[in-house]
Amino acid sequence: MIVVTGATGALNGVTVDHLLERVPASEIAVVARDVAKAQRFADRGIEVRRGDYADPASLPTAFAGADQLLLVSSSDPRADAVALHRNAIGAAVAAGVGRILYTSHQGAAAGTPFGPGRDHAATEELLAGSGLPWTSLRNGFYAHSLGWLSGPWRETGRITVPAEGPVSWTAREDAGEAAAVVLTSPTPFEGPTTLTATVAPTFAEVAETASAIAGRTIELEVLAPEAWVAAQVAAGTQEFMARFLLGMYQAAEQGFFAGTDPLLADLLGREPQTVRDVLERPAVH
Repeated sequence: MIVVTGATGALNGVTVDHLLERVPASEIAVVARDVAKAQRFADRGIEVRRGDYADPASLPTAFAGADQLLLVSSSDPRADAVALHRNAIGAAVAAGVGRILYTSHQGAAAGTPFGPGRDHAATEELLAGSGLPWTSLRNGFYAHSLGWLSGPWRETGRITVPAEGPVSWTAREDAGEAAAVVLTSPTPFEGPTTLTATVAPTFAEVAETASAIAGRTIELEVLAPEAWVAAQVAAGTQEFMARFLLGMYQAAEQGFFAGTDPLLADLLGREPQTVRDVLERPAVH
């Protein structure tokens, strides 16, 4: 039995879709805070269970019988993600889960300027201390976010950032598919497992790709961090979120997202999606 949390979201929903190509629906269960949102899985013969990391009492039953449990990380930037993950891991121990697989992030480290990276590092410590076999899927920075992080470059002719650095932009669809391969692999993946695109372009290189798509020069503008935050707030972004995003750029500048690994391509049996693939899609701001 494979139990998947967060299946109503984009990442683990893709994983479940690919699991259905590999194992019978009777061997999959999904856990959702709102079971009504998981109806599409129920329609395909998958058991839907209610569970909420913020409601620890709901979790042991939700995780019962799991040979493997895919835990999605909390996506709320204001939540105490580590506390929520601690609840889930404790419930997995109580339920006798065979293995936990956790959707972590490349650059998980206590010293990263990017808040979720610190949360992922702390969660990996919890996993290591749980006594259960575990796998941490360290996905590359999700490429769909580049669509809005790069701003309206088609209209303005520029990409504006508060810091410059390489990022292995990785499509959620590819990471989700790879998780299904890992879950159904005859050989378990142990501990941190890096899943990234094959290159990590700088923002200057992203601008070069945007220029090739647009057929004209798209410039890279690097603002001082506080000036960038002020511009974001003036454009309607909450200051909390602007500073949250600033941490991502600063982590890129410090090299936390620079590494690449061939494993994702090996698992997919093809090249992962590229920055050009992302930028060629219609922009969403």
